[in-house]
Amino acid sequence: MKAKSEGIVNGVIDDRYGKRGEVNGFGMPVLSPPLEFVDAPAETQSFAVFIEDKDAYPVSGGFSWVHWMAANIESPLLSEDASRNPGNMVQGANSWMSAQGGSNPPELCSCYGGMAPPDKEHLYEIHVYALDTVLDLKNGFHLNELFRAMEGHVLDQTTLKGRYSA
Repeated sequence: MKAKSEGIVNGVIDDRYGKRGEVNGFGMPVLSPPLEFVDAPAETQSFAVFIEDKDAYPVSGGFSWVHWMAANIESPLLSEDASRNPGNMVQGANSWMSAQGGSNPPELCSCYGGMAPPDKEHLYEIHVYALDTVLDLKNGFHLNELFRAMEGHVLDQTTLKGRYSA
């Protein structure tokens, strides 16, 4: 399986999907990039996406920044801005709800919260999982809940990487 995005060209994430794009009232970038999942196993019932920034560790107070978690995605195509037009998928709480992200309400952070590196260019990892089931998750789920729910259900996985500058 592979993941592709028209929003990542030559390993660089387009500005519009981060802090130089559309942001909400508390500075969180909100325009999610388009994604396509190809060559998924025939038994795939749903997909899950987890976008993280491990380069945030030194500036976040010691944790990898979660930008987006989405599960129960039925289509191998996610259009641009799918986070604000989620259809049947559920979305988890991103790191913008943390103290470092402004302690924003979890219900306002259960969506795509794009790239905003404060110090230098960061490398972002878009992890995609093909699953043999639909997960029992509700909007606002946490990272640990996603991984517990996926246990024993991952048919295949892939990671797409892109850079975004400060």
